[in-house]
Amino acid sequence: MMTQKTILRALAGETLPTPPVWMMRQAGRYLPEYRATRAQAGDFLSLCYNPDLAAEVTLQPIRRYGFDAAILFADILLVPQALGADLWFVTGEGPRLSTITEQRDFDRLKGKHDIHETLNPIYETVRILSRDLPSDTTLIGFAGAPWTVATYMIAGRGTPDQGPAHALKDGNRALFEALLDRITEATIEYLDMQVQAGAEVVKIFDSWAGSLNSADFAKYAIAPTKRIISELRARHPDLPTIAFPRQANDGYIGFHAATGATCVAIDNSVSPEWAAQKVQVDGCVQGNLDPKHMVTGGAALREATQHIVRAFANGPHIFNLGHGITPDADPDNVHIMLEAIRG
Repeated sequence: MMTQKTILRALAGETLPTPPVWMMRQAGRYLPEYRATRAQAGDFLSLCYNPDLAAEVTLQPIRRYGFDAAILFADILLVPQALGADLWFVTGEGPRLSTITEQRDFDRLKGKHDIHETLNPIYETVRILSRDLPSDTTLIGFAGAPWTVATYMIAGRGTPDQGPAHALKDGNRALFEALLDRITEATIEYLDMQVQAGAEVVKIFDSWAGSLNSADFAKYAIAPTKRIISELRARHPDLPTIAFPRQANDGYIGFHAATGATCVAIDNSVSPEWAAQKVQVDGCVQGNLDPKHMVTGGAALREATQHIVRAFANGPHIFNLGHGITPDADPDNVHIMLEAIRG
């Protein structure tokens, strides 16, 4: 059955007549059943750490839409929490963390092998999903890339330009690199445990990669991702990996070879024709419908979807959005997208 899973076939380099499809944040606030389950959990973090409910929200979009993959419901900031950072969410504003700006802050962090007590519920969610997903649905595990996770740990929140992280990088390079190494080591252990629990693919989200200049992109986006993939492949030789260096622009070119990623996910700031010519030539690509189409729908959604399918038709392609689906999306528009892909 493994070889019949379309996403695994695309990741193995096969060009399929109909691309497999899933959506970033497909389990989320645009779905009424998700909102009901989150209310049952009490709050976002309680939902993440409740294996039965986290598995339930992961399964909801599979039941509703029949996507070719399910992605584990969790959050990239669970790794900082497992390392000892304080983490909470402010309604309507997003995450907040205790900050790492001085050596004494770093010295309080836990080691890479001390994260599992906190993260064991996540591994149990993976085990439930591995058992309960349809036999033709691929299970994707994930983590945040070290640079992106570090930006939150340094600033204590999301920022428009990742300024605090750049300031620490430029002002105390030794501390910054020690933090990046600690995150990288923890991420390897976290993803390894997800694979042991049943994840068939892992995705590395570098949401803020685009704010790194070319030299820093090589050092702090490419190098940590390469290290994570290399170590995971040493432990799991056949593990496919998806890397998403969002807004990398020309940094997408050569990213397969530079990191060892099986697939490079593309955001919607680049055209599918450009990505087919510059990136897909090196392997599987994933993307890249503008999420705004899931809000507005209609003929424009159908046309944009079919445009992307045509552009990537000559190589391995996994259809996805260029970023996560937004809370104001219309669930009916997902059906329109799927019909445009599958006919």
